[in-house]
Amino acid sequence: MQKWTGHPFPLGAHYDGAGTNFALFSEVAEKVELALIDDSGREERVTLDEVDGFIRHAYLPGVGPGQRYGFRVHGPYDPARGHRCNPAKLLLDPYAKAVDGQADGDPSLLGYRPEAPELPSTTDNLKHAMLSVVVDPAFDWEGDRQPKRPYHESVMYEAHVRGLTRLHPGLPEGLRGTYAGLAHPAVVEHLSGLGVTAVELMPVHQFVQDGHLLDRGLSNYWGYNTIGFFAPHNGYASAGGRGGQVQEFKAMVKALHAAGIEVILDVVYNHTAEGNHMGPTLSFRGIDNASYYRLVDDDPAHYFDTTGTGNSLLMRHPHVLQLIMDSLRYWVTEMHVDGFRFDLAATLARQFHEVDRLSAFFDLVQQDPVVSRVKLIAEPWDVGDGGYQVGNFPPLWSEWNGKYRDSVRDFWRAQDGTLPEFASRLTGSSDLYQGDFRRPRAGVNFVTAHDGFTLRDLVSYNDKHNEANGEENQDGESHNRSWNCGAEGESDDPEILALRARQQRNLLTTLLISQGVPMISHGDELGRTQHGNNNAYCQDNETSWTDWNLGAEQRELLDFTRRLIALRRDHPVLRRRRFFLGHAAGAAPGTAELTWLRPDGREMADADWRRGDAHAVAVHLNGDAIAEPDAHGNAVRDDSFLVLLNAHWEPVAFTLPAAAYGKRWRAVVDTAAGSEPSAAFSTGETVKVTARATVVLIREDGERS
Repeated sequence: MQKWTGHPFPLGAHYDGAGTNFALFSEVAEKVELALIDDSGREERVTLDEVDGFIRHAYLPGVGPGQRYGFRVHGPYDPARGHRCNPAKLLLDPYAKAVDGQADGDPSLLGYRPEAPELPSTTDNLKHAMLSVVVDPAFDWEGDRQPKRPYHESVMYEAHVRGLTRLHPGLPEGLRGTYAGLAHPAVVEHLSGLGVTAVELMPVHQFVQDGHLLDRGLSNYWGYNTIGFFAPHNGYASAGGRGGQVQEFKAMVKALHAAGIEVILDVVYNHTAEGNHMGPTLSFRGIDNASYYRLVDDDPAHYFDTTGTGNSLLMRHPHVLQLIMDSLRYWVTEMHVDGFRFDLAATLARQFHEVDRLSAFFDLVQQDPVVSRVKLIAEPWDVGDGGYQVGNFPPLWSEWNGKYRDSVRDFWRAQDGTLPEFASRLTGSSDLYQGDFRRPRAGVNFVTAHDGFTLRDLVSYNDKHNEANGEENQDGESHNRSWNCGAEGESDDPEILALRARQQRNLLTTLLISQGVPMISHGDELGRTQHGNNNAYCQDNETSWTDWNLGAEQRELLDFTRRLIALRRDHPVLRRRRFFLGHAAGAAPGTAELTWLRPDGREMADADWRRGDAHAVAVHLNGDAIAEPDAHGNAVRDDSFLVLLNAHWEPVAFTLPAAAYGKRWRAVVDTAAGSEPSAAFSTGETVKVTARATVVLIREDGERS
């Protein structure tokens, strides 16, 4: 094997058309061998002799795309000091652009002897290791242009590549559950027709199947168990694992962009799949354990874990920060993605132990000319002390608004005392974001997500039903803020079914008329159910897959959701860039940007907000006062809306307010009716709103410009 000196950068394997440069960081290594694996599984080792700044490197002429490889790192095995090198273990390249194979849980993947963990295992893992693959970076993007849609115009759709497409009847069998399936016209047309502007894909970085799940006949379906931060997960590729997954992923992005849909990745940089001190040695642990992972200060044999997965990356080490930033830039520049949602993002802020919004990671993102210009969304919590940080991320960031989810669920199940917070969440959560000069776009509003009940299950179950997970129903959240509408689970009672359908429409209506960025969980528009399982992380089967066999009820919900998204798209007053201004003292009725009204048509007073039994309210959204600039800087006027919200268990008669608010109104949404309403009303008339229902009225006597 011919070997040249090569270069320390870029890290990983870089093919230049004539050969491949290999570079690996390890501060603790005494010797590093590059192992080239041929199609028969035979291994050829090449020592990386050159060292620059702890980076070992070499250039191999003639080695190109499709070549499988790994590293063997010689160095100290001393867990008590935090070191776990073991050359018997073939290790995955942290910068691998593609991965072949999957870890199968074989004991040879353990770096230690199970009977004596203080001693290294001498069993070679070659036949069971995941292999890195050299890829060809060339791809014809054919003038691909990223949609770059403003936040306030966005409607996000959280989706699972496999779950969304696995049962779709319009896809060829070989494309179901794959990137190519998501790029298929049948799926793209559904997303475009629905009106969503971005898909937020659950983890597509290469992840590992957990051995304990495989032992139970289950699998890690969600994928929050990353091992490769540059590689598209090979299990979602119809094109195989020898680099075809990279081309297929790029083709998917290109197809979605052509439809005007952004691609946002749910990324898991807070931990890796190697788990705690009893986990396998797959990559980072065997390369430089003490540099990559946060270890317990006075006990380096164990990991300091704020993620609940066994380990946390060491966010103050420069090479860890470099790895994350290199990965983010790669997915933007080479894979053309439009943004990221950061799982357990509070862990990324733990430069030491506390959550610090001024940590090095956020500084790097802020100044980066590539990463700072895409959508950045935090899951603003982790499981460590002080980990719940909703509202506390830097101005550049948006956040999953968990308080929105909780408040909206509580309001619609008629919990006492919920009205004040519900009003704040509906209008953009200024209490969380305005103090830092952030805007409504800082909050990503959601009622359901992958973690928890689906929308249909939220109104069908009081309790979780996770028995299929094999953990005796002990896993998953027990306090779901759900309500089964009178019967637990499936029912054939027409009144219960009607109420459940109405509650789903109430929740979707609230979501899509709220200020901020709405996010829909995939399949909620189709009435998807997981039969009460609120933690389906291990259910890669019909429990989690979207059922595309739609009955009349599902088609009606789909049509209703389409109309709601279109209403939001067509009316800037429903998706403002700025928070509403307060009611000016002495202002004439109907002139404020936003006015809260009692059911009798009078303005809400302080005492009305303090009533614990208040479950019905109206809100006037003044299109005449919106004053939102268009692309040319001109103020835009919009139609005005009256939203009548009744979470009470009895019908409520709403009296339309004075003529100053509007003389004539027409219903555009009525959650008590699945079909599009057309009723018209005038000032002073009474609108009877069904128990647990929403009516949205649009003003018909105003003018727009």
